[in-house]
Amino acid sequence: MTLPRQAPSPTVRLIEDDDGEVTLYLDDGQAMQAWEAPLMEASADMMCEFGSEFLEAGLGLGISALRVASNARTIRHVVVERHAEVIRLFGERHEHPPATLAIVHGDFFEVIRETQPESVDGIFFDPYLGASDVWQDPELWAAFVPLMLRALRPGGALMPCFTEQPVLRAEFLPFFERVIVERRPFTTYANTTYTTQRTGDGFIQCFVKR
Repeated sequence: MTLPRQAPSPTVRLIEDDDGEVTLYLDDGQAMQAWEAPLMEASADMMCEFGSEFLEAGLGLGISALRVASNARTIRHVVVERHAEVIRLFGERHEHPPATLAIVHGDFFEVIRETQPESVDGIFFDPYLGASDVWQDPELWAAFVPLMLRALRPGGALMPCFTEQPVLRAEFLPFFERVIVERRPFTTYANTTYTTQRTGDGFIQCFVKR
């Protein structure tokens, strides 16, 4: 399996402006912004309905990580983050995270290969992949999604990042028979570059293992 191409050591910056708008940059790319919080938290809450042990790809600003780890049902939530500087910045802003939260420095695409079968109840999949052509690589997803499916317990959930369109995610759909969709409004920052509109509806898609 060919892994997604990512810069090994991007420049990581966490910018908070005078209006309180927070952006995490990897090189020049907006990896995440804090306006996503309502959508991320709603996604985390939905995933937590499926059990108590979870795995997450990508730490970002830690919004979903903290939400999952703080859920009353959660026993353990492991977040795999590729970039050490992202982990350091998170630690500066959150000196006392929940005891249920464990952050691992590593590449999720490698970690999932070693994850024990049927060992987690949910996977929150929202890494910053950068290159847009990654999502257009059917061979990668055909090889990679079964690894996540294998790691999920029966009845477990895969929660990818929300979308702007009410279209089921083609990367994951062939491997799941049940999908839960919720619509939530969003409003971005004026400088947001990774959405097609400033206000609209975000669609949370939760893929459930049979």
